[in-house]
Amino acid sequence: MTQIQDLFDAAKAARENAYAPYSQFKVGAALRTEDGLIFAGCNVENAAFPEGVCAEAGAISAMVLGGGSRISEVVVIADAALCTPCGGCRQKLKEFEGQGMTIHVADLNEIKQSFTMDGLLPAGFQLEEKD
Repeated sequence: MTQIQDLFDAAKAARENAYAPYSQFKVGAALRTEDGLIFAGCNVENAAFPEGVCAEAGAISAMVLGGGSRISEVVVIADAALCTPCGGCRQKLKEFEGQGMTIHVADLNEIKQSFTMDGLLPAGFQLEEKD
């Protein structure tokens, strides 16, 4: 199994558990930390739209709970030609961006396109390190 295949499979499995009764648009995401651990998430909608949770945010929350801090690679999957992370999730991903992080977007069959963080969010906010 290739390195990207395990992320693709984890994102696809997460998507199956998405709670999307309003939009019917299920999304799954899986990320790999710099130390090789995989965390996944799915979108969870809410009747008080837009108070739901994106798949990427769910995966990031699982990573933080699991002690992770830096992301090396992400797969986002949906039954769509191209489903990139929303603006809020782009910033969330940037917060935990590891060296050379790649974001892959996929339909249900394959990776359709890959992006760098700067390609998706060229002027995102960053925490300023204090000396």
